[in-house]
Parts: sequence; C-alpha cells; structure tokens
Amino acid sequence: MEDLSIMQKARDYLELCYRELERNNEFHTRMIEVEASIKSTGTYSLLNFELVYGTKVAWRNSNKCIGRLFWQSMEVFDCRELDTSNCVFDALFEHIKFATNNGNIRPTISVFHANKDIRIWNPQLIGFAGYTLADGTIVGDSKNIAFTQQCLLLGWESKMTAFDVLPLVIKIGNTPLEIREIPEEIVSLVKIEHPNIPSLNELKLKWYSTPIISNMKLEIGGIEFKAAPFNGWYMGTEIGARNLSDEDRYNMLPQVAKAMGLDIRDKNSLWKDRALVELNQAVLYSFRKAGVKIIDHHSASKQFMQFMRQEAKENRSVTADWSWIVPPISASTMEVFHTEMNNEIVTPNYFYQEPPWA
Repeated sequence: MEDLSIMQKARDYLELCYRELERNNEFHTRMIEVEASIKSTGTYSLLNFELVYGTKVAWRNSNKCIGRLFWQSMEVFDCRELDTSNCVFDALFEHIKFATNNGNIRPTISVFHANKDIRIWNPQLIGFAGYTLADGTIVGDSKNIAFTQQCLLLGWESKMTAFDVLPLVIKIGNTPLEIREIPEEIVSLVKIEHPNIPSLNELKLKWYSTPIISNMKLEIGGIEFKAAPFNGWYMGTEIGARNLSDEDRYNMLPQVAKAMGLDIRDKNSLWKDRALVELNQAVLYSFRKAGVKIIDHHSASKQFMQFMRQEAKENRSVTADWSWIVPPISASTMEVFHTEMNNEIVTPNYFYQEPPWA
C-alpha cells in the first residue's frame, strides 16, 4: 500500500465518508477545518459520526474476514475520552458484557484515544492461557504462551489447566502495566458436547463465546488507534477446525478419533477427516444448545458471496485474502473456493501490531 501523508489519507477517507453518508454539502467546510488542524498540530480528530462510519468501513475492507455482510451493524463505543486504567478496564468489561449479550452476540468495537498511548496486551480480550512444562509438554493454548508468561511475571496466579481464562493487561503511556482478572460472571464458556458420541464429551473441551480481537490497530483517515478491540461471532470451523484441531494449538484430533473408536495408525481410514467433521458438528451443536450465536462454514460462504454481490451493486470492489476466506474444511463444496479474489489492502482497515513485549 502506498505511503500517503496524513493530509491525503484524511481527505481520501472523509471524501468517502461524506459521499456515502450523503453529506457532500458539508465536506468542503470540514476539510478546511481538518487541513488547518493538521498544519498546526500534525494531526486532527475525527468527529463521532466519522469515527463510527470508519470502524464499519474498516470491517467492510477487512480482507481476512468472511463475515462482512453485516458490516453496517457494528455497535461502536467511542472511548476516546477515557485515560485512566480504571476507566479503560471498566470499558473493556462492558464491551465483553455488551458483545456477549447472553449469547446473542453483537458485533462491537471500543475505540480508545489515538494519542494517549493506550495498549491492550491481550491478543483477544478473552483467551486461554498456555504453558510449557519442564518436560516440554504444552498445556492450554500454545498461541498464548508468550502472553501467559508476561501475566505470570506480573504476579498472576494460574491454575495451570488447559482452559484458564487469562486476565486483562493494559498499559497507558509511561505508567506501569496493570493486570486484572475478568469477572467470572461476564465470561461465557461453552462446553463442547456431541449429540451422538458421548465419549467425545469426556474430553471436557470448552471454548469462549465471544472472539474479541484486541491486538490489532484501527486506521481511519491516517489516524491510528492502537487500542480498538472488536468482535463479530464465531464461524464454527474457527474453533473446531483450527483452535481445537491445529497441531500447534490444542491438537485434539487424535483424542477425538480415539473417542470415536478410529485407528489413528491408518491414514487411509481418513481418521483425521472423520474426527474433524464430528468435532465441528460438536462445536455447532454445543453453541446452539447453549444459546450462543455461531455460523456454520457453508452459511458463512453463502453470506460472503451475497456480500460480494451487494458491493458490486454499490460499484465497490471487494478486496479479500482467498487463503483466509475459504473455510478450512469442505472447501471445494463452497462457491468462495472457486472465486478469484483481489488481496489489495485498502483503508480504513485493521492492521496487525507487534506484541508490546517484543
């Protein structure tokens, strides 16, 4: 992506914003204000409606997200006035409660001030700890081993189980790191059960209801918000085919296969494939039994194709990373698999950041 000046980025975004919101008659006056601010201070502030629309367009532009059909439904908390740790923690707890919504997950984003150097250290607001034992055995989520170590260094007392909910860690400017447990009553966990394979239930698997990404920065009109946690709802394969199944995550397929009575020594038996399907069925069944919103990969694929058609009607091109959009199982049975995609990065958008402890 071309490195543009903040002035040009501001103009590009605001022009899009005011055009799409049918406020063209206000654009010229607004740009005079923005240009004056940038010339005198080097930056500017987004008005609330500009921020709100920018978060939604960023979702619309998110190349790796299959669930963009609902981009206009994002609920936005403008947290830019918050600058104390108590206020930030309270806002994060409120985000978890609001987004989880007793299982009826609401797409939500909380945006903190761009210039107050607020960082959330958690990769996701809710996540499971990961530990490397002395013998090299990994317990929990290996993806979170580095962050878990940071929590332990801060004095967090862990239970050392496979599904320990991590605390929240934040840093504001030059103040010390602060760590707080998430109140247990606002963390919704789903026990993974299978409707027809009782032995799978004995594995005592679980996952959290709400995937709130908190390690990406939001860029709107040249302004970078390094603390802007956001969420949608899960697609089942994210849990069943990746988080619980990847060899470098929970690696549960061998145990699921054994619970099914399959011979894992015989690759020709397709035991991995069979275990994968049943584990994914268990995830969908369990979330729906618990009343937690989730979508299967076939429905998500159809929704993405609907999103592409919808954008075409608006004369907007869709950018997408094919390797992320195509679900990790049954790929060739879905239209997205057979669709060419343009992986150009456009803004507003969400971008990865280096871990704060790196």
